[in-house]
Amino acid sequence: MAAVGLKGREVRAQTAGARVREVGKQALAGPFAGMEASLVEVSYPPGGRSAEHRHPGFIVGYVLEGQIRFAINHETPRVLGTGEMFYEPAGALHSTSENAQPGMPAKILAFMVAPAGRPVVEPK
Repeated sequence: MAAVGLKGREVRAQTAGARVREVGKQALAGPFAGMEASLVEVSYPPGGRSAEHRHPGFIVGYVLEGQIRFAINHETPRVLGTGEMFYEPAGALHSTSENAQPGMPAKILAFMVAPAGRPVVEPK
């Protein structure tokens, strides 16, 4: 497996106060050849949110700090706190992604597996 040198790269996404940083990307081998794993950190200041968007692969997310409000495909949003996880199927509309706690920052770490060469975030 070969690492792709993108550590620390800012991901261009439609955001309203959220800071998105690609931590790294790793090409996969064996039964996952042609795919790559990406790790992305999203930091939300108080009141911060991300605009609606999609991902080309599935996402497993983990709340590192604070609380986030999360929903896909316009389902009822739920609040997730530090230490909780969420899942997004490939291509789902990430319809709600925002800081749920006024006056406090929030941060998530998202792990994605997608076809190699695809951007981490795609417009809705």
